[in-house]
Order: sequence, then structure tokens, then C-alpha cells
Amino acid sequence: MLGLLLLQVLASCLWLGHSEVVKSFAECPQFFYAETTPSDDLTPKNPAWICQRYNNSYHYATLYDRDKRIPVYSAYKYQPEEVKRPHKWWFVEPQLIGKNNLKEMEREVVLIQHNFTLDEIQKSQAVNADYNVTGFDRGHLCPTGHMDTKEGKTATFTLTNAVPQGSILNNGRWNNYEHQTMIEETKGCTSTYVITGAVPGNTYISNKRVNVPSHIWSAACCLVDEEPADAWGAIAENDKNEVVVLRLGDLEKRLTELYKVKTITLFNNTCPRK
Repeated sequence: MLGLLLLQVLASCLWLGHSEVVKSFAECPQFFYAETTPSDDLTPKNPAWICQRYNNSYHYATLYDRDKRIPVYSAYKYQPEEVKRPHKWWFVEPQLIGKNNLKEMEREVVLIQHNFTLDEIQKSQAVNADYNVTGFDRGHLCPTGHMDTKEGKTATFTLTNAVPQGSILNNGRWNNYEHQTMIEETKGCTSTYVITGAVPGNTYISNKRVNVPSHIWSAACCLVDEEPADAWGAIAENDKNEVVVLRLGDLEKRLTELYKVKTITLFNNTCPRK
């Protein structure tokens, strides 16, 4: 009996030690084609690698910028399904606050019930109050409509997956790209891997707490029978209601210029660039 009890205690300790915020995406490589992550040039100075966890499952992966309080990108498998839209409350990430035993995204009110203060929560991430401004939405990088389960859709409602996105763009051409263009582009694909990100801009909201991206972008690699068959991207200026759809290679060149780095690659080199 004592031995069984010790095993239970050990299992509990191992479970509590498991964290969403990890040292690398090796904890959730399934969201990247061929387990290949984007080039390191996209990694910010103060990053957090998040395997987005909800209801004991990982649903997508996010590289987060703790300083700018926005995600760099979210990576996921495109699996749209007509599942009832979940609640509209927003989560934050407990593991960004510091060492604690809360493994999953939670609402601010729940964290406060666990004796965290709002000041502690908002030091390294955006909170709901940051978005109490006009003209900007909480723009999903991994969209609700691209998930195939209620749990997956719910998991997209975390502020570590959102950026200040111009309302006109979010509800206009970008929405069309997410829900119409993607359907057309993925016809015939057995599976599609997507990485959607935001280029940091020069302005902020909420007393300079949360960066407003200059551009929103997305890239996709389409597989047919497990082999890459097509790849494309889209990019939009955050203050305009226009979306440009282009080849993956052209998107990577554009992002290399915008981020002012040597080279940006988003997918494994077997995904077509032209």
C-alpha cells in the first residue's frame, strides 16, 4: 500500500511539473510540417514558446513576445469544421507569470482567485483591459474557424494568440481570406499546415503596453498523400482593408524585408516556393 501511495505522489509531481510554456516546440512538434519550425530570425529578444493547452490537450503552438505582449506567430493544422462556436471570454497564460502549477490557459478572474494580482498577470502578457480601445479587435492568429473541435475552437480564445488588428481588416478582407480563400486554396489537399503571424509596428495601445502590428501575414503548405504539393501565403497592412495572396517564396522574401533580417523561412524546404 505504501509503495502504491508513493507511486501516486510521484505521478502527481510529474504531472504538476508539465508546463505549456516550454523551452522549445519539441513538446508539440505536430503543428509544424516535418517538425520544422520557422527560422530563428523571427525569435524576439524575450520569447516564450507556448504549446497551447486546453482540456488536457495541445491544439496549436505559439511563439510569444513577452516585451511587445503579442504573439510572433501561431502554427496549426488547418481542420475547419462546423462546430458550435464556443464562449467569447478570453484566457491568459498562467505560465508566463512565473513558476506555478497551473498548466492550462485560464481566465483572469480564475487566476485572481488563485491569489495572483492583475499587476502580476499583465507584466509579461496582454490582458483584456488592454483592448478597451476603439478601432482594434482581438485578432486571432490561429482562427476559431480553422479548428475541428469545440475544445480546439475554445483554445483559440487566448490573448497569447491575439494581436491588435484593425477592425475593418479583421471583419473584411482578412476574414474573407480565412473563410473563403482558404477553402478554395485547400481543395484537394489531404492536410494543410498553417503559420500565421504579425510584423511588429511602431505604435502601441494601452499606455504603450501592447504593440500594434504593421502587417498581418499567413502561410500554408498543402500536402497530398503526405507529400507537399502546393504552398502560398497572404499579407495585409494592418491599417488597410486589402489582402495580397502570393507564393510562399514571395511571402518569405517580403517578410525578410519587413523584419530586416538576413533570411526568413517558414516551412520545411520541401514545401514549394514558386
